[in-house]
Amino acid sequence: MASIGTLRESDLHAALKRHYARPSDQIEVAVDGYVIDIVRRNELRGDELLEIQTHHFAALKRKLPQLLESHRVRLIYPIAQAKWIARVKADGHTLIGLRKSPRRGAVEDVFAELVSLPELVAHPNFTLEVVLIHEEEWRCPYAGRPRSGRKRYRAREWRVCQRRLLKVIESIEVSSQ
Repeated sequence: MASIGTLRESDLHAALKRHYARPSDQIEVAVDGYVIDIVRRNELRGDELLEIQTHHFAALKRKLPQLLESHRVRLIYPIAQAKWIARVKADGHTLIGLRKSPRRGAVEDVFAELVSLPELVAHPNFTLEVVLIHEEEWRCPYAGRPRSGRKRYRAREWRVCQRRLLKVIESIEVSSQ
């Protein structure tokens, strides 16, 4: 059975959570009405909340400002420095093809996300950690077809069904302190 916040958790998110979790950390804990990925206890500096965000920062617009009032928050954001794209059949397991993507992620890519939370960057309790990774992106056939059965012009044929962590390359920390 899935715990509090793991019901729809992606492989990439779960792998990063395992990578960052220490034996003394609490995982998937409710804090101030929100589920936090990792709560790290520190007797000297107080608790630190680690939140892993693999997609858009806009989803954190309400959560982070409220948590920052009374907690230190570390937002962990992965950027794929190298990506392998695996196409799989509709069953989600049978590999059709594998290729390396020509796109290369860089630390600067985080700025496109920071426009959603500009006021938090200077907050004294906020730390952003950008993690450069190698990942594998699994793509499955897109099931959404128009009712007429005809394919639309430029319709999507593939969708991302899973992202998997292959390797953590480097971690860059950004804070106002």
